[in-house]
Amino acid sequence: MNDRRAVRSWISYDWAISAFNTLVGTFIYNTYFMRSFAPNEDVGTALWARGVIASAILIAILSPILGAVADKSGRRRRYLILMTLVCAGFTVLLTFVTPGDSHAVLKALTIYVIANVAFEMATVLYNSFLPDLVSEDRIGRVSGYGWGIGYIGGLVVMVLALFLFVEEGTRLSFLPTAEGFNIRATNILVALWVVAFSIPMFLFVKDTQAKSAKVDIGGAFRDLRQTFVEVRRYREIVKFLVARLVYNDGLVTVFVFGALYAAGTFGFDGSEVLIFGIVLNVVAGLGALGFGFVDDKIGGKNTLLITLVGLTAATGLAVAAPNRTWFWVAGVLIGIFVGPNQSASRSLMGRFVPEKHKGEFFGFFAFSGKVTSFMGPMLLATLVIPFGQRVAVASLLVFFIVGALILMTVDEKAGIEAARAADA
Repeated sequence: MNDRRAVRSWISYDWAISAFNTLVGTFIYNTYFMRSFAPNEDVGTALWARGVIASAILIAILSPILGAVADKSGRRRRYLILMTLVCAGFTVLLTFVTPGDSHAVLKALTIYVIANVAFEMATVLYNSFLPDLVSEDRIGRVSGYGWGIGYIGGLVVMVLALFLFVEEGTRLSFLPTAEGFNIRATNILVALWVVAFSIPMFLFVKDTQAKSAKVDIGGAFRDLRQTFVEVRRYREIVKFLVARLVYNDGLVTVFVFGALYAAGTFGFDGSEVLIFGIVLNVVAGLGALGFGFVDDKIGGKNTLLITLVGLTAATGLAVAAPNRTWFWVAGVLIGIFVGPNQSASRSLMGRFVPEKHKGEFFGFFAFSGKVTSFMGPMLLATLVIPFGQRVAVASLLVFFIVGALILMTVDEKAGIEAARAADA
């Protein structure tokens, strides 16, 4: 524990894998899909939402199973490498689906769903290493470092994409622009980035316990069933996961569809969306880094409550924004609070997790973030065509408010003591 090289390597993985979510799922490819694969932006938003919904359902089903298999076999790192490579490989394939292809929407969304599921599976395994690497009194700041470095990594790769692939005066001269190939080619940049910067994690972060080399699926399911029984005994984990199940729906939907909202409601073009994404990543990274110390000082629960109040106010401002200036203010505020929210969620779970069930419990952590995460996109997709983007985004406020109310019932001290008792 507290091996500096392993901790730095773990943090570097956030720098690597964040490129996928930033460029493909949030700021570049999803905006390109919305405008190029659909007759109008509202229909494009609804179609992309269906891809997000399909991903969420698959992730909710598969993440606890993968966690159980990884814990049973002691092969978390191997599965992490596999999922990372699957994510990178299918991201490259997105480059070669053009809007004019037959069944182009189905092809693009299918490839995206596979890549996104692999991304989330890799994240489950990555998160489960955190309690192995640092002591409880440092878990908040190290989680914050990871999220902060991840946002900065997303910023750097987004700047590269902007100047090498998007901007007319600076982009690579050999890149064709027909049917937006230069935009789709950013997926190749993402894949190379993810693989290259994942190498330290692959090399220097080890599984703590060597177990059977045999993959015992039946045993993993038996362990998973037993873990499900045990999870219910940890009352504070259950309450926290239910709260996260709700507020994470709003968080993911607001962040993923923020670029679509900027483009559809305020007329941002591709370059402006990228600049918007760059600014959001800067403030989100700074927020995650700064709040990591706050997390260790006042606890994960209180940190999360602060961020949920901030996200509620900022999203409300984005909905009511009369012009671009106010939308920019709202976007910056969302960025400030979104990083600390994700970081504090991970660190609080890390404090609650018993040693023997890290992979499985973090599988349930991913499950809680995805089992109903189709509801936010589904609500948005249902409302966006008849009522427009403002009403659709406004509906997401309920997720932050209800999630905060449930989170208030969590006793963080009791949750930590329960994990210690289980380990003892």
